[in-house]
Amino acid sequence: MNRQSQAAVMFLLGAALLHAGSTDLYLRYVKAGLQPLLLASGAVLIAGALATVWYERKRHRLRHQPHEGHAHEGHAHPEPRISWLLLLPLLALILIAPPALGSYSALRSGTALQKPYGLGPLPGGSGPVQLSVVDYASRAAYGNGRSLDGRTVQVTGFLALDGSGAPYLVRMALNCCAADAQPVKIALTGQLPPVLRPDAWLTVTGSYSPRLSRDPVNNGPIPYLKVTSAQPVPVPQDPYDETWNN
Repeated sequence: MNRQSQAAVMFLLGAALLHAGSTDLYLRYVKAGLQPLLLASGAVLIAGALATVWYERKRHRLRHQPHEGHAHEGHAHPEPRISWLLLLPLLALILIAPPALGSYSALRSGTALQKPYGLGPLPGGSGPVQLSVVDYASRAAYGNGRSLDGRTVQVTGFLALDGSGAPYLVRMALNCCAADAQPVKIALTGQLPPVLRPDAWLTVTGSYSPRLSRDPVNNGPIPYLKVTSAQPVPVPQDPYDETWNN
């Protein structure tokens, strides 16, 4: 692949990164905090591609300037067309948004729940407190539910059913990108919907349960949540949770 072809690939890759970074698409690949770096990388690639084209055109003009007493002879070397297959991943990045990791991955990975540095008090009020899967699981597993006692909570995640049909509310947690995503799981008990569909997103309302089980994959803690109601919800804009390693 010649320099101009390389520049074209660089330009398309930069455009793909800018497209992903300026829309919600990038959230399928990396955590939200990396958006500025993604946009900067796209801009650098596009700038590099334009600089390469400018340099190659300048060099081409200098090479073909007439020289006294010399005749110029050139032979074009066709580039292998198969090299343009490098564009296929770029087109896939632009045109096809991969689904977020779901119950299949969650049940084959051990819980990523880690002991937090500290657990602050919940906000006041009499209504349900909205918590992330990680926040509830941390308070229930490592705080013995002290900060949850007597409070109604709302937690959103997707459903996973193990081999026995036991339901879990799960959120995949990111350290950097989707490739290192790991699940945090909450076991559900109480008033559950009559039909449970894996990968369906729910907002469950309930209260702390002192029950605690162990993940069969890595023996990590899986706390329980006693459900009083469950409401189907659309897949959130950012399906991953970044709070597990804070």
